[in-house]
Amino acid sequence: MKLNLTKPLAVFDLETTGTNVGTDRIVEISVIKIHPDGREETLTRRVNPGIPIPPEVTAIHGISDEDVKDEPTFAMLAPLLNQFLTNCDLGGYNSNKFDIPLLVEEFLRAEIDFDIKGRRFVDVQNIFHKMEPRTLKAAYKFYCNKEIVNAHSAEADTRATYEVLLSQIERYQGAEYADKDGKISTPVINDIKALHEFSFQNRNADLVGHIIFNDKNLEVFNFGKYKGRPVAEIFSSEPSYYDWMMKADFPLYTKKIITGIKLRGFNKSSVKI
Repeated sequence: MKLNLTKPLAVFDLETTGTNVGTDRIVEISVIKIHPDGREETLTRRVNPGIPIPPEVTAIHGISDEDVKDEPTFAMLAPLLNQFLTNCDLGGYNSNKFDIPLLVEEFLRAEIDFDIKGRRFVDVQNIFHKMEPRTLKAAYKFYCNKEIVNAHSAEADTRATYEVLLSQIERYQGAEYADKDGKISTPVINDIKALHEFSFQNRNADLVGHIIFNDKNLEVFNFGKYKGRPVAEIFSSEPSYYDWMMKADFPLYTKKIITGIKLRGFNKSSVKI
């Protein structure tokens, strides 16, 4: 089947040095860019992360330090990737929690402000877990009746993710879903906006979930001693907490968000003469 798109959808997967968005790095990226007319472009690149790849991680995706020692760094590839992803919605498997935050983090390290405003995120894992809780391997078997060849390579996993998405749309067209309040809907349709709204299941302000929106749409802390407290309120009463976060090992995008909140509070408190 053909996806119903109003702009390109970039389905992508990352292989990395680990799972910490703030400190780990990309070692391989693969993107399938699907255009509204159905045309596809594929971009796959190995990346020198600039840090060692732990042996236990190499055992999973098969990429070693030796494999990437002569590859370009992410900073070298960033302009090409940024151009390739221009005006694209983003899709992946567990991408809302990991791949998108880490990709944005790498762009920030490369001093490219990869703009996510206006982009829709389609997380195939969230659709899958809501409808049929399983892993990507099981999802591929369940939806496509296939086995993944070269699992844990970025391109194989990306291709499987894309095929699972197509199969999900076919399988769940018209299928009912009951949310936590008992409201019934048929959310899985061939529309990226609808898929974004169904698969984007958090209210993160900073992608990784350190800062979230509460019921009043205020940014609040989602960790530590001030969990649930408004960020602006804490920064106003305890400015040192902002300083601590900026010096600590938080992702750059989280620091960008809290800086915006800090500046917003400063501007509101400024007296006009």
